[in-house]
Formats: sequence, structure tokens, C-alpha cells
Amino acid sequence: MDKHFILLNTVAVLSFRCVVLAFEPSPMQDFCVADPASIAKVNGLACKDPKSVSAEDFFFSVLHLAGNTSNTFGSKVTAVNVAQVPGLNTLGISLTRIDYAPWGINPPHTHPGATEILTVLEGSLPVGFVTSNPKNRLITKVLKKGEVLVFPIGLVHYQRNMGYGNVVAIAALSSQNPGVISIDNPVFVSEPAIETYILAKAFQVDETVASLIQSKL
Repeated sequence: MDKHFILLNTVAVLSFRCVVLAFEPSPMQDFCVADPASIAKVNGLACKDPKSVSAEDFFFSVLHLAGNTSNTFGSKVTAVNVAQVPGLNTLGISLTRIDYAPWGINPPHTHPGATEILTVLEGSLPVGFVTSNPKNRLITKVLKKGEVLVFPIGLVHYQRNMGYGNVVAIAALSSQNPGVISIDNPVFVSEPAIETYILAKAFQVDETVASLIQSKL
């Protein structure tokens, strides 16, 4: 076999391993159940004493309940991450249930720490994500029951129920705590606030428009 081919494959495998490790490292023990009472400063959450661990640390029983969608967006995200299931600590995975009222949306947002794979359980759901600069290409798909779409890590994405019935979806994410950054709040309602002049200049609108958006949010 050609030596250059072998070398290329070796580099590719090592590069892939480095990319995988760049996200969340594999645990070095069976589990590391999060101990919220610990004051230890670690990248993640400190481990509870294994002798005090029980099945409840790995259990959650809410996803059979429909989320309350009576809000501005008409959607509700029910998270199952390390905050709800301490046993997820260091395991690099989490879950959400998303309920959408008719015409409800899960507004544009990103997960800085995770790739998401979304599965529609009931209904029909137009979804999309936007590639990074400079192209910012919008990739969209209408998902039906049982269909899946992947939102790559860090990219802006959204979902919208364009039907007259409720829609339910489940999303799996490649992090115990993927984080979520909505597009509007960090820009328009940060603490302290970004100067209105900067917002107006960035979005090419009048300062009164920027101020109005800030007041709405």
C-alpha cells in the first residue's frame, strides 16, 4: 500500500480524534453524578460520592407532559440536561422536548456547546439553519412525523409550526449542558445595555428603531 496513502489516513484519523476530544472528553469512571452542593471550581460539576448515588440521579419523568405554549412565541422547550439529571455530568449528552402551538415558533438561536439532532414526533414542522459568514446560506426542510434534521454546533437555527394542530419534537444534543443563545436578547437586552448608536449602526436602522426593539424585549 502506498506510504503516502497510509500517512494521509493516519493524519485523518488523528485529526478526527482531536475534533472529537475538543468537545467533551470521555469520562474516566463509570459516572460522575453532579454534586450541586460542592464548592469545587471545575470545568463542569464536581462528582458526588459514588456510595451516595441512587437511581434517582439518572432519572427524569416529565417528557410525557405537554409544555405550556401560552407565551409570546407559542412554544415551550422542556430541557433534560445536567441541571435536571445530575447523572448526565461528564457524559456529553442531553435531551429536550419541544411543544409548538399552531403557528408557534422556536425563534432563531444557537447552541455554542452542542450539535442538535431533532426528531418530529407529531405534526409537520418547517425548520432551518444558517451557515456561517460570509455566505450565510439558509438550509431549510419541512419535517414530518418520524423525520430528522441535524443542526451543526454553533449555527443559528429555528423551527416553526405552520399548521393548525400542535407539534411535538424531541431533540438530542451532544453536550450535558449545550447552552442556548437567542439572537435577540444578547444584542438588545444585555446588562449593561449595548449603546443604541452601536445597534443602529450595526443593523443599519435609525436609533429610534433600535430603541423600540430594546423596549419591546
